Amino acid sequence: MTSSNHSTDRTGPGTIRRVVTACFIGNCVEWFDYAAYGYLATTIARNFFPTSSPTASLLATFGVFALSFLVRPLGGIFWGQFGDRFGRRAALSLSVLIMSAATFAIALLPTHDQVGLLAPVLLLLVRVVQGFSAAGEYAGASAFLFEYAPRNRRGLYTSVVPASTATGLLLGSLLVALLTSLLPPEAMDSWGWRVPFLLAAPLGIIGRYIRVKLEDTPEFRELADQESVASAPLRETFAANKRAIVIAFCATCLNAVGFYMLLSYMPTYLSTQLHLAETTSFVVTTIALLGYIGSVPVMGRLSDSVGRPVMLAACGVLFALLAVPLFLLLGASGLVGITLIQLALGVLLTMNDGTLPSYLAELFPTHVRYSGFAFSFNTANALFGGTAPFVATALIQLSGTEIAPAWYLAAAGIAAAAAMLAARRSPAAEALPQDTNEKGCAR
Repeated sequence: MTSSNHSTDRTGPGTIRRVVTACFIGNCVEWFDYAAYGYLATTIARNFFPTSSPTASLLATFGVFALSFLVRPLGGIFWGQFGDRFGRRAALSLSVLIMSAATFAIALLPTHDQVGLLAPVLLLLVRVVQGFSAAGEYAGASAFLFEYAPRNRRGLYTSVVPASTATGLLLGSLLVALLTSLLPPEAMDSWGWRVPFLLAAPLGIIGRYIRVKLEDTPEFRELADQESVASAPLRETFAANKRAIVIAFCATCLNAVGFYMLLSYMPTYLSTQLHLAETTSFVVTTIALLGYIGSVPVMGRLSDSVGRPVMLAACGVLFALLAVPLFLLLGASGLVGITLIQLALGVLLTMNDGTLPSYLAELFPTHVRYSGFAFSFNTANALFGGTAPFVATALIQLSGTEIAPAWYLAAAGIAAAAAMLAARRSPAAEALPQDTNEKGCAR
């Protein structure tokens, strides 16, 4: 296929519409599966880690959540190389299948009362498989959309990835809130918590079916036509893109901490620290998720106009300045105030999350884009994302103050802003997507 034909494929509205739909639905399915664990943390703690201390049980549950993230860099390496060698579509179609199978397996696990210590061991093993498969999703879907999107709309189109991720969280939140409100606590503890995980199998089949019906991206097909596909993508990534990896890692820190703390951990925080009813906590988080989903494409489009580094740096500075005051207000507010503050935090986070996918995709050339993106993004999430609920709970316990997580958020904001400043001031800055032309295209 010629370059002009690839260009036609890229800009065809029907093709792009199918690509957006496939990425949105497939990514939503994966993160619905992943969200269920976070939103059912307190119930899982009672079933798999029963102790006399609710905090210790919760820490154990979040510890398993964090440990499953340790395989994310390994998963990033695997899926990155797979996607750069065999195509983005092949990687995405396989990852959603593995993720759904692992999530479905959680629904079938025996509890601690049934098999003792074997129960948390099995839970950890299944969560590790989940983490491994999820490592290919965000980077792969971002690269897929980036390589199909019009050059001056890449921020807008890649914002579909965080929007669909949050939609998966929203659907998980709504289902858990519904189950919590309809079922008595005894039923929720005995079988109700399994329902979201049981849905993983049919949803995963749907996600895979949609993805296999697409062609791979024009840019990857062009590489294949020219026999320029990387034979050792990871080696080539580290050989020529070390600086881009460091910048990508630092830029992802705020996304990692903010996303998992504000959109996954917060129902637990609101119920355990601010003593809201569990159902009320889910409703508040649902409202914040709706604000996040609506704001993400706005921020992605804005990044096409003003530039990615400006958006990322501004978001980092705002979190550094506002995280602690907003958490102080959170503890002193009524239900309406808590809802508005969490909504504000979610919308603020979209400045980073709506911009980050296109920024990271621009950092790496096409032949190693999946590998560079997946490794840096997943390494940051392994260290700071999956550990965020555990660290937040531990910081509260150690410091004795309920606003301790806010300091963690502020530190992540400083790291993201510093990364953008370092990238702009670097002698090698011209190799990074600092400025834009053509309404947002990296030079």
